[in-house]
Amino acid sequence: MNELSFRIKIASREYPMKVVPEEEENVRLAASKVNEKMKLFRSQFGIDDKQDLLAMVSFDCNVKQIRQDLKEKQKSDHYISRIESLNQLIENTLSKS
Repeated sequence: MNELSFRIKIASREYPMKVVPEEEENVRLAASKVNEKMKLFRSQFGIDDKQDLLAMVSFDCNVKQIRQDLKEKQKSDHYISRIESLNQLIENTLSKS
């Protein structure tokens, strides 16, 4: 597997990365979003401590991910319920034949 080596900068620190070329853009975008969110929290809350800002960004990302997971589960549950209803209709129709 061919990996690409590069460095990303988060909170004024550089981190070495190795990813497949197809993931480079996603990794760079994620680092950019972390830095942007840190700037936003710094301006909104007047916090300068990088560790606190990183913790807040991490927490914010996790809350968003949990919301997204819940939406996907609700969607999945809806489809499963609908499929079960359709399956029951089919079984009832076949049993009458």
